[in-house]
Amino acid sequence: QVHLVESGGGLVQSGGSLRLSCAASGSIFRVNGMGWYRQAPGNQRDLVASITSGGRSNYADSVKGRFTISRDNAKNTVYLQMNSLKPEDTAVYYCKADLTGWDTDRKAYWGQGTQVTVSS
Repeated sequence: QVHLVESGGGLVQSGGSLRLSCAASGSIFRVNGMGWYRQAPGNQRDLVASITSGGRSNYADSVKGRFTISRDNAKNTVYLQMNSLKPEDTAVYYCKADLTGWDTDRKAYWGQGTQVTVSS
């Protein structure tokens, strides 16, 4: 069994900051890419940022310069530092991890989601 547990969401005013965390636990052999997605009501789930096991990152244009993704491989944890938040950043944020378990093939796992609300 593999689980992704997210934390750090909440309510913040426009211009504020939040830091999201997502820890993968369970029978894990190797964690490959990790990333954050978000989904606002009525919209599809979109990529926010991703990071490879070697630390190479990729960002959606809408968050470049404001969000920073990082990871701690020893803890199988990925972070998303969100600065200069805007109301349009309001969404449920989901963590995704591409990993191989000791008894499972390589596949993607999703966290349960954490709500981020930015007030104007």
